[in-house]
Amino acid sequence: MNAKRLLCLTALICVAPVALAQTDLPETVRVPAGHKISMETTGVGEITYECRDKANMPGQLEWTFVGPKAVLNDRSGKAVGNYFGPPATWEAKDGSKVTGTQVAVAPSSAGNLPYQLVKANPAEGKGAMHGVAYIQRVALKGGVAPTTACAAANKGAKEVVKYQADYIFWASN
Repeated sequence: MNAKRLLCLTALICVAPVALAQTDLPETVRVPAGHKISMETTGVGEITYECRDKANMPGQLEWTFVGPKAVLNDRSGKAVGNYFGPPATWEAKDGSKVTGTQVAVAPSSAGNLPYQLVKANPAEGKGAMHGVAYIQRVALKGGVAPTTACAAANKGAKEVVKYQADYIFWASN
């Protein structure tokens, strides 16, 4: 075995620890002190948007987020779970899963989804998601709403946009 130690969370999930510098992220999406990384994944998938009326603005239309669908891969590229919604749900291959409530978002680079911090609800099932307190979305590529027109002529139309993001799972120390 090489000099790097593997962090094994279950028999299914082993990842090489990677230091995530919280100081490199906007303060609003940093995980509170007293937490440690329990799992690191890369979500590869798509986000669906629908051309709908703006909330509280009848007659005005916009591309509205409908939901995500992504495969969660470990650092070696092996599928270890899925991300889908609504509600936003992260499910490990061992059957454990968490949902959560968005705490904060912060802009990332142009053309990419924002950084996100989610407070996890208690996990369902024992396994990789057990004990997860926060989920952080970082390392973003794509996923923003379509740039095509959203007008009366295409109201109700759906567009699927590809994206990739790292989902970092945090547990209490």
